[in-house]
Amino acid sequence: MTDCLLPPELIALARRVVEENAALGRKVALAESCTGGLVAAALTEIPGSSAVVDRGFVTYSNEAKQELLGVAADIIDTFGAVSIACAWAMADGALRRSQADVAVAISGVAGPAGGSDQKPVGTVVFARAKRDRTDSEEGDAEERLFPDSGRSGIRLQAALCALELLLP
Repeated sequence: MTDCLLPPELIALARRVVEENAALGRKVALAESCTGGLVAAALTEIPGSSAVVDRGFVTYSNEAKQELLGVAADIIDTFGAVSIACAWAMADGALRRSQADVAVAISGVAGPAGGSDQKPVGTVVFARAKRDRTDSEEGDAEERLFPDSGRSGIRLQAALCALELLLP
């Protein structure tokens, strides 16, 4: 795509996500915080994405995470918004509030300020919840650190990781 504002590597991976999920008839939902809708923007750059993208939630504030996704205040108070617990609650909330088969959540510290010793700038957490999971499966969640990447670099790397989680 020559008229795209987004980086080519982001678009290439988004295309794979759309094509592979469309082939399975699978719908996706997103719960984005530090990426601010970047993952949804990449997916919707792809023609035919309406067959795959059900909806996206940009829940940048803690209040939005609670109101739109049903994240419990005690999760945020106890573990913080940038935590596996919060990301899992975001993904689960996006799944419950959509018609999607899989939901991915992203929350992190993109900087340049806001980091701490426990959660330095570049810390990003991800979670994936699937509708067809068994009671014993909680879903996938992980924390990654993208040091010295700058705000845009952290957001790009986070979006790429989220897209990888949406691959079947």
